[in-house]
Amino acid sequence: MQKFHAALRMAAVLAVASVAGGCYELQAAHGQAQIMLERKPITRLIADPATPAALREQLQQVITMRDFASRELGLPDNGSYRSYADVGRDYVVWNVFAAPEFSVEPKQWCYPIVGCVAYRGYFAERKARRLAARLRTEGFDVAVGGVAAYSTLGHFDDPILNTMLAWNDVELASIVFHELTHQLLYVRNDSSFNEALATMVEEEGVRRWLRAQGRDQDLARYTQQHRRYDEVTNLLIRTRSELEALYASRIDAPIMRERKHAMFDSLRAAYASMRSGWGGEGPFDEWFKADVNNAHLVSIATYERCVPGFARELALVGGDLRRFYARARAIARMDPEARDALVCGPD
Repeated sequence: MQKFHAALRMAAVLAVASVAGGCYELQAAHGQAQIMLERKPITRLIADPATPAALREQLQQVITMRDFASRELGLPDNGSYRSYADVGRDYVVWNVFAAPEFSVEPKQWCYPIVGCVAYRGYFAERKARRLAARLRTEGFDVAVGGVAAYSTLGHFDDPILNTMLAWNDVELASIVFHELTHQLLYVRNDSSFNEALATMVEEEGVRRWLRAQGRDQDLARYTQQHRRYDEVTNLLIRTRSELEALYASRIDAPIMRERKHAMFDSLRAAYASMRSGWGGEGPFDEWFKADVNNAHLVSIATYERCVPGFARELALVGGDLRRFYARARAIARMDPEARDALVCGPD
């Protein structure tokens, strides 16, 4: 459960820059090139007697879920997730989120292909930590998270990575459906739209995938996990709104800082109370072991704020995914403010 909610919701969209120049672009290009060189066709690995039995079984599951994604969910039928690469580490990318001390609005980074997004990704953890340290000295709240998968938005045939295979098959299917949705539709400079759309398709896709296999118990478990996840994200989004009001009050900085810390203390206490009855791991345990701050709330808002709006859109077309995609494309062409109001606004 911890991996499901910490890793999947932090999955990055990181496309390699289309032009060389600058240390960041060079490290991104080098990291992507290494992954491309490590790719091996899944069908070849399954046929190879030297492939470990456990890996062979996982890759056979990948073929099943990958075919389901295109056949039943209408997601791109291309070369992505039909190969495998071992990157030799636990995470493929480390993302850095940042927000000012008295703001829940994210610091933005802009790239030639994807436009502006609310994070910066590095293939080497030390580089992400170095940036995080520098941002802290500049007064930012910062969060750093390891990412097990990302999408190049169809510019390359993305492989299944060893970092993804630590998950069970439900979690793996979730990320495959999520990242393929980014290849289906991506809007420059609108992370909230992109991530909410991919999250909506991911969740609906997993439910349909489990029902198609008659896995009622796994579907019930998945539904319970999401119920708990939604409880926590609603708590986080409420806290973000309260902090936003505090930061807009323009009271003196020492008093604002004191009230900010009190709000985060209340958030930690509320989470502890919420998860006390769950048993086992909670969906955000790793966050609350550390110093939760504005930057953590930035990442949640990016991935979750607009999901209910897409759920409404799917319901309006009777659950027909192809009509839903057509509607999403039409919304994507709208003026950014109108798009945000429609999908990310209240009911």
